[in-house]
Amino acid sequence: MSEAAGAQCGEWTGGRAQSIDQYGPMIGAAMSGERPNHRPYETQAEDVFITSWAKSGTTMMQQMFHQMRTGASGGDMDFDDISRVVPWDDTAFMVDFDMSAPQVAAPRGFKSHREYERLPADGRYVVTLRDPKETFVSYFRFINGWHLERDAVGMEEFMPMWLLGGPGGCDYATHLLSWYARRHEADSLVMTYKWAVKNRAEALRRMAALCEVELTPAIEALVLERTTREFMSAHEDRFDDKMVCEVLEKRCGVAAASDSTKVQKTGSSIDALPQVIADQIDALWAERVVPVTGHVDFAALAAEIDAEVIG
Repeated sequence: MSEAAGAQCGEWTGGRAQSIDQYGPMIGAAMSGERPNHRPYETQAEDVFITSWAKSGTTMMQQMFHQMRTGASGGDMDFDDISRVVPWDDTAFMVDFDMSAPQVAAPRGFKSHREYERLPADGRYVVTLRDPKETFVSYFRFINGWHLERDAVGMEEFMPMWLLGGPGGCDYATHLLSWYARRHEADSLVMTYKWAVKNRAEALRRMAALCEVELTPAIEALVLERTTREFMSAHEDRFDDKMVCEVLEKRCGVAAASDSTKVQKTGSSIDALPQVIADQIDALWAERVVPVTGHVDFAALAAEIDAEVIG
């Protein structure tokens, strides 16, 4: 079968996926082959997990955490991928990464998109929650033109990928309800993404207290400067999933130069969301979230969490 014919009938023939059906085979190819360097992590008490849901502020919080813990020595930007210094276990096998390797500073930190129940116990957890409709738009913008051929898949077709929640993740409601239940636990720092962005200094202070890192005025100033959208955009090559890009190029034929940056120049507006998708997300919220939290929408839930954080 020719490459063109294969693409037309939904068979993945290499390169970016041109349909949702081709996405699974593409990722399967990325996961194939030997992984001589991969080692799973061996958990230690009080490891820190940056574990927001997909497109909910994980990268910003990884950067905040890493600059905070290296701040006493002037901070650290000497990395090519933020997930090399704050490793992402869910992609560690794919990128042949040794999760047991020593980290450059203490405490140890890891990235995840998981709910509490699938993370090691005895850790410390940093979570930012985001409006599900905003995550949908942001995730679509992120994948469109990287994993997926640009504009080959419309938003109306994207729902199955959104439900996956990123590599190793879970569906949105499972993640939200897991961390909503733990918002008062001493080992968990649960904030909304918008609150953390608008109140980065206070978010940093709370993270430092959770991680037992001394936060001097000099360290605070350094971290706040290095977590601005402007700074991270100027260094976007550190936040573009370089390790995943290299695997996708080698095993799938997806150019490593593809736009995979996680630092979007502007925020994701739900104005772009088709009504049919908004209705599906509303139905999911009504079915899964309202019975547990009593909040009719994310705005109401966010108001409660923001008030508790402030209080």
